[in-house]
Amino acid sequence: MTPEQALGNAIIIQAVKDYRMALRTLRKNPDCMSANDTRREIERFFRSPWYVMLTDVDGEFLIRKLNEEVSGK
Repeated sequence: MTPEQALGNAIIIQAVKDYRMALRTLRKNPDCMSANDTRREIERFFRSPWYVMLTDVDGEFLIRKLNEEVSGK
Protein backbone atom coordinates (compact mmCIF):
# COMPACT_ATOMS: atom_id res chain seq x y z
CA MET A 1 0.00 0.00 0.00
CA THR A 2 1.34 3.39 -0.93
CA PRO A 3 1.38 6.31 1.52
CA GLU A 4 -1.32 7.97 -0.57
CA GLN A 5 -3.55 4.91 -0.30
CA ALA A 6 -2.94 4.73 3.44
CA LEU A 7 -3.91 8.38 3.82
CA GLY A 8 -7.06 7.86 1.74
CA ASN A 9 -8.03 4.87 3.86
CA ALA A 10 -7.44 6.84 7.06
CA ILE A 11 -9.65 9.68 5.80
CA ILE A 12 -12.48 7.27 5.01
CA ILE A 13 -12.12 5.40 8.31
CA GLN A 14 -12.34 8.67 10.24
CA ALA A 15 -15.40 9.72 8.25
CA VAL A 16 -17.05 6.38 9.05
CA LYS A 17 -16.31 6.81 12.78
CA ASP A 18 -17.66 10.36 12.76
CA TYR A 19 -20.77 9.29 10.81
CA ARG A 20 -21.50 6.47 13.28
CA MET A 21 -21.15 8.89 16.19
CA ALA A 22 -23.49 11.40 14.53
CA LEU A 23 -26.09 8.69 13.84
CA ARG A 24 -25.92 7.43 17.43
CA THR A 25 -26.35 10.95 18.73
CA LEU A 26 -29.34 11.46 16.45
CA ARG A 27 -30.96 8.25 17.72
CA LYS A 28 -30.88 9.71 21.24
CA ASN A 29 -31.51 13.32 20.25
CA PRO A 30 -33.03 13.72 16.77
CA ASP A 31 -32.99 17.52 17.06
CA CYS A 32 -29.23 17.81 17.64
CA MET A 33 -28.15 20.37 15.06
CA SER A 34 -24.44 19.58 15.20
CA ALA A 35 -25.04 15.85 14.66
CA ASN A 36 -27.38 16.62 11.77
CA ASP A 37 -24.77 18.94 10.24
CA THR A 38 -22.08 16.28 10.63
CA ARG A 39 -24.31 13.62 9.08
CA ARG A 40 -25.11 15.80 6.06
CA GLU A 41 -21.48 16.85 5.59
CA ILE A 42 -20.22 13.26 5.65
CA GLU A 43 -22.99 12.08 3.32
CA ARG A 44 -21.88 14.81 0.88
CA PHE A 45 -18.32 13.49 1.19
CA PHE A 46 -19.44 9.88 0.55
CA ARG A 47 -21.17 11.10 -2.63
CA SER A 48 -18.32 13.32 -3.80
CA PRO A 49 -15.85 12.86 -6.65
CA TRP A 50 -13.04 13.05 -4.10
CA TYR A 51 -14.45 10.03 -2.22
CA VAL A 52 -14.62 8.12 -5.53
CA MET A 53 -10.94 8.88 -6.10
CA LEU A 54 -10.08 7.39 -2.69
CA THR A 55 -11.96 4.09 -2.89
CA ASP A 56 -13.98 1.70 -5.00
CA VAL A 57 -16.60 1.26 -2.24
CA ASP A 58 -19.91 2.75 -3.36
CA GLY A 59 -20.77 5.72 -1.13
CA GLU A 60 -24.53 5.04 -1.20
CA PHE A 61 -23.87 1.44 -0.16
CA LEU A 62 -21.68 2.62 2.72
CA ILE A 63 -24.31 5.13 3.91
CA ARG A 64 -27.00 2.46 3.80
CA LYS A 65 -24.91 -0.12 5.67
CA LEU A 66 -23.85 2.33 8.37
CA ASN A 67 -27.46 3.40 8.91
CA GLU A 68 -28.52 -0.24 9.19
CA GLU A 69 -25.68 -0.95 11.62
CA VAL A 70 -26.55 1.93 13.93
CA SER A 71 -30.31 1.35 13.77
CA GLY A 72 -29.84 -2.33 14.59
CA LYS A 73 -31.56 -3.67 11.47
